[in-house]
Amino acid sequence: MDESQKLLNEFKICTQLQYNGRLNIKSSQGRQWNFYYRLGRIVWATGGTHPFRRWRRYMAQYVPDIDLDKIRCRTEDIAINYWDYNLLEIFHKRQKIQREQIQAIVENTIGELFFDLAQEVDFYAISCNRLQDTILEMPMSFTSVDISIKMMQDAWAIWTQSGLTNISPNSAPVLRKTEQLQKTVSPVVYKNFVNLVNGKLTLRELAVKMKQDVLPVARSLLPYILKGIIELVELPDLPLIVVEVAKPNNNNNNRIEQRSITPLIACVDDSPVVCSMLEKIIVSNGMRFIKVQDPVQALPTLIQAKPDLIFLDLIMPVVNGYEICSQLRRIPAFSSIPIIILTGNDGLLDRVRAKVTGSTDFISKPIVADRVNSVMHKYLNLQKEIKDATFSQLKLSS
Repeated sequence: MDESQKLLNEFKICTQLQYNGRLNIKSSQGRQWNFYYRLGRIVWATGGTHPFRRWRRYMAQYVPDIDLDKIRCRTEDIAINYWDYNLLEIFHKRQKIQREQIQAIVENTIGELFFDLAQEVDFYAISCNRLQDTILEMPMSFTSVDISIKMMQDAWAIWTQSGLTNISPNSAPVLRKTEQLQKTVSPVVYKNFVNLVNGKLTLRELAVKMKQDVLPVARSLLPYILKGIIELVELPDLPLIVVEVAKPNNNNNNRIEQRSITPLIACVDDSPVVCSMLEKIIVSNGMRFIKVQDPVQALPTLIQAKPDLIFLDLIMPVVNGYEICSQLRRIPAFSSIPIIILTGNDGLLDRVRAKVTGSTDFISKPIVADRVNSVMHKYLNLQKEIKDATFSQLKLSS
């Protein structure tokens, strides 16, 4: 039995059993999805590549009255694996969102995850587990699995027939050969390409911005992708801002301190092996991780993600670690962020030059878990002490 049929059978069994609980699906690449069932029907789904980006995108589409940039979540609101559904419930209770809007978000989210699963099982093995640790007692929407699967199969068939089998709608297009593009399109089209195809928006986000479906957008970009004029790159997710409300002090002075739930660690290295090794070490320590394998995308990605610590490879094509480190240090927000150089050449000249450009410390390749853990412990604790001291000064001076 192939992976696709195995997955379809699992969904069919859940329907037949009138299952209540969570269906967890994992791929051999480490990605996972959760489908929440009530009486054999799917009431919510989450996970995949960009859960936060997806939630923001559908909120912007279906609930435009809510300013997403002003959303501040409490830790307990998003500490659960169905945090996105929980936020919809909170907005509904506060009468900020209507049931019809929730239904649209639920159906589109489920449909999108079905599509991503179809693409995943075309290339990788999957495993399925039914877990009854989470049962959504009062669902706000019910989705027919049979209808969702039929829509997914139709959408995936059209996607593959369009030559897009290997292209993920979660990847971001970025211009690589601007001169070649300028020679082949009109000035107006060229300007639109430069403004929109900038590596900051996924194909799905780009489609929303252009008020189109993702299929025609991807299909229109395919010729340029095949010619190398446009490259598809991975983007990190964009977690919501979390706030912790400090307890009132004796002066009845309430404070809100904005903090990330857990430290975010970035790795800029063109080697997939190094990124994968670091990811395993960092995630096993309960921290968040983003990787940047394209050095050209390092600056915009890091500026957007605002990591707490950066592992930076020294020798990379097009843009090297010296340049990236030097450019980061010119940005005020990155003036004190620890930048740990990864180098296979532990020479004095490299150390001196990297120190001059603003690096914090070094790790020699091959990567060793003990050394990585030691560096993170040292510099993340130092960052925390600096933040805590600054916060104390703010409280004292107010």
